[in-house]
Amino acid sequence: MTRIAPLLAGACALASLSLPAPAAAQTIADRPAAPVDQDWAIHGQATGVLQGTPGFASPYQGPNSLTPRQIKETVDVTLYAGVRPWRGGEMWINPEIDQGFGLSNTLGAAGFPSAEAYKVGRKSPYLRLQRLFFRQTIGLGGGNEAVAGAMNQLAGTRDTDRLVLTAGKFGVGDVFDTNSYAHDPRSDFLNWSAVDAGSFDYAADAWGYTTGIAGEAYRGDWTLRLGLFNLSKVPNGETLETRFQQYQVDGEIEHRHRIGGHDGALRLTLFRNRGQFGRFDDALTLAAASGGAADTAFVRARRTRIGASVNGEQAVTGSLGLFARAGVADGAIEPYDFTDIDRTAQLGLSLKGAGWHRVADTIGAAVVVNGISTAHQRYLDAGGLGVLVGDGRLPHPGAEYIGEAFYKLAAMRGFELTLDYQLIEHPGYNRDRGPANMLAARVHGGF
Repeated sequence: MTRIAPLLAGACALASLSLPAPAAAQTIADRPAAPVDQDWAIHGQATGVLQGTPGFASPYQGPNSLTPRQIKETVDVTLYAGVRPWRGGEMWINPEIDQGFGLSNTLGAAGFPSAEAYKVGRKSPYLRLQRLFFRQTIGLGGGNEAVAGAMNQLAGTRDTDRLVLTAGKFGVGDVFDTNSYAHDPRSDFLNWSAVDAGSFDYAADAWGYTTGIAGEAYRGDWTLRLGLFNLSKVPNGETLETRFQQYQVDGEIEHRHRIGGHDGALRLTLFRNRGQFGRFDDALTLAAASGGAADTAFVRARRTRIGASVNGEQAVTGSLGLFARAGVADGAIEPYDFTDIDRTAQLGLSLKGAGWHRVADTIGAAVVVNGISTAHQRYLDAGGLGVLVGDGRLPHPGAEYIGEAFYKLAAMRGFELTLDYQLIEHPGYNRDRGPANMLAARVHGGF
């Protein structure tokens, strides 16, 4: 932490400074009725998370077990630089410095407690290019709407009805399965299966990004999204395919609405993965015949894995919002790039602090239940290892229950402090392990 602390402190301090920017990058209230498109923008963010767990029941351990009595930290610092080469076009680049480790090296729970922890941890800071993409918006009429400048979004106006094409390196979650209340571990919930549908096995490298193309068609209250993305070369790998030899196809339909004068949305997301995947029962059959360990790597063949999820959000008042997700995926075949979840459900709320005169503060609370198929349970009991879980055996399987609550304090403009608590019952689907209490402190600055 000492190597990265000065960098984090400096980046967070920048959050309270007013940087020179194009004239169009004013607040919405200060802009004229028809704002001029912003030609370029530079933003940045820095986030640090310190997370720990005390003792809990741990009668045995495997290679992917969550272990008791540990504290870990992660830090990331990101630059967002964008330019508009022509009307409707945007080019963005996001270099990032990362450092740190998740608990148990980001292993031990399918709903892992920190989405700020990547599957690759390092003691020293290192630089990666996480996003490099182009976005083209094609107006189709239907009226104009203002667009506020933000990270990876230039300020200006756009047609309500429009086509949006995004190509390059970015995150599947930048386009699909978004949610206003639970989708950003730098600002809201931390748990992996709270910020995304846990069963959504989205294409990604070990840092959560991929290459591909996505198209969005907006028409009135409806949006249709389609995407084609490269999977990693091996499950949970650091290197992506380059020619869609192993790929994912995503589809999503979204409907936006107002209930009682408050905004809401409902989304249905589908995915289809095609590549070299192992079937759990095939791995068990081979292990029984050879006397070796159960391992899906020995039985991988060209297969398809599919899944679906629903995602809803609804503002109830000007301060209170509710959200929910539920999803299911093929439990006979190994998950590939995200985590070991075949079915999931979550329910939560987000409450702004207007009631106690802290308008920018937020309280969040969510409950999540994750599950796996019986074939998946047998595989883990035979010593098989998953993307994140694997205690070496699983004699008493059970659903993974997670509760998370946080309080986010808006300390000053662009600077936030968050305290987060999670309870994970049966981590790794193991009734012999846990319950595990997780405590975290998060500091986040952005400009």
